[in-house]
Amino acid sequence: MVEFAYQAVPDSAATWRETARRAEAVGVHTLLVPDHPGSCAAPFVALAAAAAVTDTIRLGSYVCNAGVREPMLLAADVATLDVVSGGRALLGIGAGHTPAEWQAIGRSRPDVNGRVARCIAVAEATMRLLSGAEVTVDGPALTMAGARLTEPRPVQDRVPLLFGGGNTRLLEWAADHADIVGLSGLGRTLADGHRHTVRWRLDDVDAQVDRVRGRVLETLVQRFQITDDAEGALADMTEHTGLTAAQLRATPYVLVGTVDEIVSSIREHERRWGISRYAVRPPALDLLPTIMAGLSAA
Repeated sequence: MVEFAYQAVPDSAATWRETARRAEAVGVHTLLVPDHPGSCAAPFVALAAAAAVTDTIRLGSYVCNAGVREPMLLAADVATLDVVSGGRALLGIGAGHTPAEWQAIGRSRPDVNGRVARCIAVAEATMRLLSGAEVTVDGPALTMAGARLTEPRPVQDRVPLLFGGGNTRLLEWAADHADIVGLSGLGRTLADGHRHTVRWRLDDVDAQVDRVRGRVLETLVQRFQITDDAEGALADMTEHTGLTAAQLRATPYVLVGTVDEIVSSIREHERRWGISRYAVRPPALDLLPTIMAGLSAA
């Protein structure tokens, strides 16, 4: 069964409440909020507000930057969200990439190996705290002593863990520890600190999926558009990525075309890679009912 998550941020109380209600009403599996301190809403505050006006939709971060988050505080946020939502929290975590986020808290962004080590250490410590364990860590990436989350305790026995990223070592770690693996196909961070190169060719996707088969796979969709002119709609992306429109439409990170074409692409992704979830962004919420109906009819 194909499921959709919806990543959005609040811009006002009224519109955020309506977004959460609509996402639940159309059948979105999880409402997600990104984590970019200084340029984005605080994810768990926004998700707690969404919990107050919904009943069934899951609520999660996509994804918390492990480089600038501390496990004790992160675990408390997740556990609190789980309590106020009645057991609907999801923890999404990644290694982070934006240099400004480290600079804002007085740190320098580590190299790739340092970010990977920090992500694994923070994710493992946070999940152990959520499980009720006492956590002591003394390593170059993280230091904690006798930490325990006594209150609040999560409602769920295990809060689901979503890893988002594409680093090879992290994917191998996620294959053993994460409940959901979120693939973005993004490569190295460019000089502006925000944009990336992409790894969207079919052999790139094959290589990443081969490392995490057996886990629930979700892709972060970078363009979602219903159109009769897919080539025209993708002209800007072909220039940025160096891929043709046909190559872009073959990746699981782009859902562009007619309803039938998008449904066919989703079925092919499911067949080839076992992808069963898609995280989409505004304005995709308006399009989802049409695509879901197409999937049901296919």
